[in-house]
Amino acid sequence: MDLELNGRRALVTGGSRGIGKAVAESLAREGVDVALLARNPQQLASSAAELAAATGRNVVGVAADTTNDAQVRRAVAEAVALLGGPIDILVNAAAEPAGYAAPPTLTEISADFFHAEMDVKVMGYIRCAREVVDGMRARGWGRIVNVSGLAARQAGSAVGSMRNIAVAALTKNMADELGSAGIQVTVVHPGLTRTERTAPLIAQRAAARGVSVQAVEDEMAAGNSIRHLVDAAEVAHVITFLCSPKSRAINGDAIAVGGGAPRSIHY
Repeated sequence: MDLELNGRRALVTGGSRGIGKAVAESLAREGVDVALLARNPQQLASSAAELAAATGRNVVGVAADTTNDAQVRRAVAEAVALLGGPIDILVNAAAEPAGYAAPPTLTEISADFFHAEMDVKVMGYIRCAREVVDGMRARGWGRIVNVSGLAARQAGSAVGSMRNIAVAALTKNMADELGSAGIQVTVVHPGLTRTERTAPLIAQRAAARGVSVQAVEDEMAAGNSIRHLVDAAEVAHVITFLCSPKSRAINGDAIAVGGGAPRSIHY
């Protein structure tokens, strides 16, 4: 299937590693020129060079902290200049990943922690969308995909659930506001996902418990109905489709990409 993405330009936040980097690679392999946005200039340069060499597309890095309005404005302007034109696709994935440390209990949740989590994953997404949406509206076409997470549908992390539910609510409001202008907005909910961080984490857990690495990985995979630890590239394939003109029938909706949460029914 031709996803009709060749020649488009994308901005992927959180694009220097993890799901964001996998999305950037998947888009580039479909002919998209991509700007990666993240905080670490060295990691950005390394990831951009790696993806450009692997895909043959123009892949660049722009450094910014998405909690800072001025930095976001500057980075988006830089991305437009480096890519040679306005942004057609925005994938918001810049947030601290969940699941690598125990979440704070109710009495441990501080105002600073709460506001920082919401500022990055909710307001940060808004900041980036604000900078690209006028250009999309002027051209009558655009795609925005917000990466949230299955904590939106599961208890276990109060702040994690709140930030992800907020991203889903933001997505639907954006979709209703922008859909008539040709801009479609969707949200994806990854579950536990294999990224660069996963192998060291599994090794650490296996050593601490005195069991094999495979045993720990099997336990992690048992958390979904396909009994497979979903890889960041597999999440990226779904997001890439949502970025394409072929996804026109989907707007404002949430797509789970966690391998199937057992027992729950969402309709």
